Amino acid sequence: MTTYAALLRGINVGGNKKVPMAELRVLMEGLGHAGVRTHLQSGQAVFTPDHGDEESLAAELAQAIEKRFGFPVDVIVRDHAYLRAVADACPFPAAELEAKQLHVTYVSEPVGEERYAGIDRAAFLPEEFRLGDRALYLYAPDGLGRSKLAEQLAKPRINKGLIATTRNWNTVLKLVELTG
Repeated sequence: MTTYAALLRGINVGGNKKVPMAELRVLMEGLGHAGVRTHLQSGQAVFTPDHGDEESLAAELAQAIEKRFGFPVDVIVRDHAYLRAVADACPFPAAELEAKQLHVTYVSEPVGEERYAGIDRAAFLPEEFRLGDRALYLYAPDGLGRSKLAEQLAKPRINKGLIATTRNWNTVLKLVELTG
């Protein structure tokens, strides 16, 4: 049985799109998923499905959330092997950095450098980003909230056609642990 993590984008932030984690667990169990657990209030759930693949599970959960809570929520679903590979492939010295300095933006499909060609990377140093497998790694020494590069990377023109959701390094590692 494969264990997956569902990453919900933009819930429970600033009082908007409230999705209580207890209700999310009940909803997911109602979809037939086993071992449902949530992590923090910011939209991570771990579960073992009896059907589907990443894309169909994400679509099913997004549809169920909209029906239950009355608003759309973007969802990315990834399995343990993928989450482990993303953590292992980190191009920055994660062990030497504070968790608030390192983030992973999970994206719904592979992206290439051409998507980010309009960003003058040198203008944002020492902040940096690098691409991985359906992931973008961001080093923001002063944290995500103060990152000018993160603002650029979040622009709708950059993310057109993608679902993109960001997690700090502690959460990246916790999802590996919870799905393992």
